[in-house]
Formats: sequence, structure tokens, C-alpha cells
Amino acid sequence: MHLAVSTYSLWRWMREHNKSLEAAVEQIADFGVGGVEFAGFDPYKPDPSPIRRAARLVKAAEKAKVKVVSYCVGAELLVPFDAQRHAVTKLMEHVDIAAELGVVTMRHDITKGFGEHSAGIAGPQTFDAAVKHVVPAIREVADYAATKRIHTSLENHGFFMQESERVEKLLKAVKHNNFGLTIDMGNFLCVDDDPVAAVKRLAKYAQMAHVKDFHVRPKDRMPPTGWFATPAKIALRGAIVGHGDIDIPAQIKLLKAAKYDGWLSLEFEGIEEPVMAIRLGLEYLRKLI
Repeated sequence: MHLAVSTYSLWRWMREHNKSLEAAVEQIADFGVGGVEFAGFDPYKPDPSPIRRAARLVKAAEKAKVKVVSYCVGAELLVPFDAQRHAVTKLMEHVDIAAELGVVTMRHDITKGFGEHSAGIAGPQTFDAAVKHVVPAIREVADYAATKRIHTSLENHGFFMQESERVEKLLKAVKHNNFGLTIDMGNFLCVDDDPVAAVKRLAKYAQMAHVKDFHVRPKDRMPPTGWFATPAKIALRGAIVGHGDIDIPAQIKLLKAAKYDGWLSLEFEGIEEPVMAIRLGLEYLRKLI
């Protein structure tokens, strides 16, 4: 396994210090890891030409001597078919960006569940109905990505598509050899799904892995700052990797047992100073691996 850091971990650092993505790439290289994962581009300063932006970021990564290992983008596919066609077209454009970055994996969102965006879709508002509606679009994007030698994946996040049984049900329904899972080792807790049991269930589908940690409390003991309530009975706060409540050693062992030998991309979303927090998390992971 090889260590990377997601630019998502430095979004707050970028905003607070008026730093560019190029500066984030340099900082990630300074952490001593081999890879950088882009969680979209420039969250606070969108670029009108993402392809040209990708080319510049590749040069920044080459200069910093880190490899661009993955690209993560949003999407909403549980929409009426006309809107879904537009979403698929946008995802294909993201595949082109991923190809410009030189990555072999791209994670895209599937859906946050039924809501105003899904008004107009006929039939019951069940999970099975949602799966049936989004599967053809997922396959179409996966087919296109295969022509670029890029694997697409979903990630377990967003509450609706987060619990491990639901994630596996979608993967089995798509049943496409170019579509897998970006497994986030922390996100299962957001729906109170046991993170170790979830990794045991899904490790065989993993083509990319995010390492994340959380502090856990009952909702009725949730402090007012830095925490968020989940749909379950718990509240969470992002933690320095290794400092929270998730049994990361057990999860790493399960990934190894499933023959996963790819990248572990650290994601930090806590209240601590990001650079310090990422360094401490990487120190923990190096000793653990």
C-alpha cells in the first residue's frame, strides 16, 4: 500500500491562508507521501477551463515529485431522464479531465436520495427503485471511461448510499468490470454502520481507499461546535487519523487480506490545524502499515 493525501484535507488551509491548489500540491509533497488525490479543483476559485487547469496541476505535481492518483467529483443521477442525460454528459467531461490528469481511477457521486431534484420520477421512492433508475447511467459513464483506461467508482457517503449493504447492492446491480468502490473507511459511521464489518464486506470491491477517522458521541451529548448529527443516534467530529474511535488497524488488515495493494488517501476534516493534523495522521499510518 502507498500513502497519498486528498486535497480535500487542505481546503480549509487553502481558504484561511489564501493558498492555491498548486500550493496544496507542494504541501502534500512536503508531507513525504507519493501521491495526491484531487477532490475536484479550486473549491473557492472555479476555473473556466478545467482541462487546461488539469494540465497545469499535472505540471505542479511533476515539479513536486508526487503522482496524481485519483480524481473525485460530484454528481446527482437520481433525476428525471432529461436531467440525467445532462449529468452523464458532465461526468464524461470529468472523465476527460481525469485522463488529462493521468489517473486510472475516478470517483463520482451517485445520488443523495429522493428530494426536489427527483421530482418527476414515476414510481415508488424506495432504495431499489433508485438503484434501477441510476444503474444505466453509471454503466454508460463506466463504458466511456474504459475507452480512456480509467476505472470509475462510487464512494460510501451522503447518507443515502453509505451503508455497506446498500453499497454492495448497487455494485452488484451495476455489475460492470470498469466500476468499483472508493472505500472510505470512516464514512460508514455516518449511518452507524460498523466500520470494520463494513470494510470486511466491501474490501473485495475496493479500487481506491480513503482513510478517515471520527470521534463519536451520543447525539444528546453533542457539543455545539465542530460536530454533526447523523441520521442514527450518534454525533461525529472529524479526527486526526489514529486519534479517533475507528479501529483502523483492523480495517487495514482486512484490506490486505483482500489483496488490496493500492493507494491509501488520507482525508482530514477535523477542527485541528490541518497541516499539523495531516502530519500526525501520516505518522500513525506509516507505523501501522
